[in-house]
Amino acid sequence: MVETRIAPRYRVMKVAKIEFGATTIDCKVRDLSLTGAAIEVPSQAGIPERFTLVVPDDGLHLPCHVVWRKKYRIGVAFD
Repeated sequence: MVETRIAPRYRVMKVAKIEFGATTIDCKVRDLSLTGAAIEVPSQAGIPERFTLVVPDDGLHLPCHVVWRKKYRIGVAFD
């Protein structure tokens, strides 16, 4: 299979948070690139199409939007 991604992705296991409005949801970043990430969530209930992905250990606050959803994973592109 030919890789067509704009930027290479790296497998990681980072604790993160999804933030929107006054709501915060814990998640884990499973892979990361310059253009997006795959995150793991306990439930997709209530997670909007746009939010900020916060990775406290790296000091990152990344506005993003959902590109795909699977059972416990969400793929996002950074805005």
